[in-house]
Amino acid sequence: MCGITGFYGSGDAASIENMTAALWHRGPDDGHVYMDGPVALGHRRLSILDVQHGLQPMLDAATGAVLVYNGEVYNHIELRLELEKLGHRFHTSHSDTETVLRAFLQWDVDCFLRFNGMFACAIYEPRKKRLTLARDRFGEKPLFYARNGPYFAFASEIGALRLWPGFDKSFDHANVQRFFSWNYLPGSRCANRHCHGLPPGSWLRFDLETSATTLKSYWQFALRPDESLREEEELARELRRLLVQAVKRRLLSDVPLGIFLSGGLDSSAVLAAAVEAAGPECLRTFTIGFREKSFDESAKAQKVARYLGVRNDMRLLTEEKLRESLPHILSRMSEPFGDASLIPTFHLSSFAREHVKVALSGDGGDELLGGYDPLAAVAPAGFYRKVVPAWLHGLARKLVGRLPASDRNMSLQFKLARALRGLSWPASMQLPVWMSGLEPDEIRKFFDDPLNPEELFADACRLYNENASLNELQQAFMFFTCLYLPDDILVKSDRASMMVSLETRAVFLDNDLAYFCSRLPMRFKYRHGQRKYLLKKALSGWLPPEILRQPKKGFGIPLNAWLRSLPVPTGDIPGLKPGVLRHCQALHQKRHGDFRYFLWDAQAFSHLPQMAAN
Repeated sequence: MCGITGFYGSGDAASIENMTAALWHRGPDDGHVYMDGPVALGHRRLSILDVQHGLQPMLDAATGAVLVYNGEVYNHIELRLELEKLGHRFHTSHSDTETVLRAFLQWDVDCFLRFNGMFACAIYEPRKKRLTLARDRFGEKPLFYARNGPYFAFASEIGALRLWPGFDKSFDHANVQRFFSWNYLPGSRCANRHCHGLPPGSWLRFDLETSATTLKSYWQFALRPDESLREEEELARELRRLLVQAVKRRLLSDVPLGIFLSGGLDSSAVLAAAVEAAGPECLRTFTIGFREKSFDESAKAQKVARYLGVRNDMRLLTEEKLRESLPHILSRMSEPFGDASLIPTFHLSSFAREHVKVALSGDGGDELLGGYDPLAAVAPAGFYRKVVPAWLHGLARKLVGRLPASDRNMSLQFKLARALRGLSWPASMQLPVWMSGLEPDEIRKFFDDPLNPEELFADACRLYNENASLNELQQAFMFFTCLYLPDDILVKSDRASMMVSLETRAVFLDNDLAYFCSRLPMRFKYRHGQRKYLLKKALSGWLPPEILRQPKKGFGIPLNAWLRSLPVPTGDIPGLKPGVLRHCQALHQKRHGDFRYFLWDAQAFSHLPQMAAN
């Protein structure tokens, strides 16, 4: 796991040194830069495989091509053998970095589809005068780029890009509104002008002579339900096999490795598969607990570890410790991000990093196999839309809105209020509004020059319309997998873990496992109100029955209660009308409204480095 950056033009040696140094936390083990006239590349290394070799930027002497790469390609040994048969001679013993470079030299951009792993990379070809960027299928590893006239720059984090002399530091006001609607920035959007995220499963080519860019998708997630798949026992066995195979691939490491264990189904499944793959003796798990019982799952995590005979290290986090860490964590995010579970994820990563350098996670299980609460609301929502008149819906919203806001994790009052909010809008916007910080009516009241709902939720509407043939349940799966997973869940995991130089590996996002899940008919994911139907069947016998039956809790903090005592953020949020924040916090403190997401988003935004500098 590493950090990469670079530019063409509008910079010098000091610029690339500063940009690379800004990524130190992503790779504290080593760092180097490469310069060729107006082209500069920088790399910070977190050494995981072939620790003594695989240094970057990596140069191919025959072609002059130079690679900077962040990630792990788990099938690099198989690719290396194939490339050797094609005549390639390797100079490292087992560096996946060299495999990535030689695969590109052999197959050009077609190589990216062959990689099973997580990666973001840039390859400079001086003879062809072009720079190629690429990102893994689901977007586990980040990559941003910016333009300034004929010049171009890229980096793993916007904080490094901001040090490029050609970077435009002004805010895109439309994207600021989108952030406060989504709680994160969807798609390839960024808060700064002329800055973009490279979409997952895509490559971009920049021509140094013409300054033209070509952006293409090499892979997109799609649901391909195969209705001929009927035999449950056979499918459960295959799911178990693929889980073990995915874990085996991710256990390869030259440094200490552990497993995140929350006590939930996905992390427990990863641990059970790891026990099958490697035995319990060499495994180590990490858990954090909370004193607030509605947020705490540590007892379940310890029960799973004992059941499987694995060592579990647990740390109890107090509310005081969590609150004290807020400024430190939020100020290190170089982009606006409003998912408060970033805080416990950081503490879990920090705890694990005291003992290991790599950790396996259960990210992706909810999206691919159906773990989210809103899935249970899809069918009732369709019926509700048909039979409940608008006036009665409005009355229901008012009545639920008058209930005191509960501080419990995912309380009934919170779920009802959110479901009714989503049902106030078209089906294409239902899920993002259900999860939003501010719904469109509030954006219209709170911001100058407000976007209309179709613009706020354009990414969700486009995805919905592109999949018009799917039913509402399938549409929900597409939303969570194509938007929420890459733009929220994986951003949280990457930033929280890399702040402490820890590599995380998402088992469920293995190519073969994800393809299997995409082919499953929906009845094996969600059946008669039961989420993750096939996964629970596959894990029967691997895990205690009570773990399989438990409801999903999530990885949260007592946000609602905290925000009643946190000070109102200082500084002007671009486009937000004066006095709005104070008014909303006053209502929130008196329990006359639930503005937890809006107020938290404001906290996150106010800690951005560019806000602090103003």
